[in-house]
Amino acid sequence: MRKIIIAVSVVLGSMLALSGCNNRAEGVAVVPAEFKPMQQSYKGVLPCADCGGIETSLFLEKDGSWVMQQEYQGRGDGAVTASWGTWARTANKLTLTATDGEKWYFHPQGDSLVMLDKQGDSIHSSLNYTLKPAQQALPVQPMPMRGLYKYMADTATFTDCATGKRFSVVSNIALERGYRANRKPDMEPVLVVLDAHFTREPNPDTGVMHIALVADSEGIFKPDTGCSTTAQQ
Repeated sequence: MRKIIIAVSVVLGSMLALSGCNNRAEGVAVVPAEFKPMQQSYKGVLPCADCGGIETSLFLEKDGSWVMQQEYQGRGDGAVTASWGTWARTANKLTLTATDGEKWYFHPQGDSLVMLDKQGDSIHSSLNYTLKPAQQALPVQPMPMRGLYKYMADTATFTDCATGKRFSVVSNIALERGYRANRKPDMEPVLVVLDAHFTREPNPDTGVMHIALVADSEGIFKPDTGCSTTAQQ
């Protein structure tokens, strides 16, 4: 009888010990892996159905904006295009949304980006769809833009209609004159349609490098139109 009691005690003790181990395991918080910091710019030659390849340069900014230039090799005039918009990232996918609504998808792989198809799925091909980290300057290819321009106290700003992002504008006499000719007494921003590109320059107050807009055309001011009006470019 004494042996039976001892055996039961041993079994109960073992069960309690296992129960305690399980409880401790359940109490351990699972910490998700942090995103690996992304490079600022990437470059590569992507496949092209009717040209030698698409030389692609992609720039990601910390404010959530991006710029992409694509050069269609062997096409001649009109072979270079540029676009920009906003980006968002999940654990395994980078989504680029252009100002016209078009989307591109990439999968972060190590330090590189692998292009996905238009539905955001993997492309099964022996061709190259990878953009690799590269040190390069922002493209100067003009891009069509539409937004609210304001000039006051020697400072010009442009707020893009599609993204809502606001940028300082590099000094441009034509834009400043256009704003003065079209502004209203309340000094509110005026809608302007223009071609422009981005550059990096030091903030005049802090000295920190930031993105600024460079106008490539005089711009067309539309004082009686706002961002909510359908674009007519």
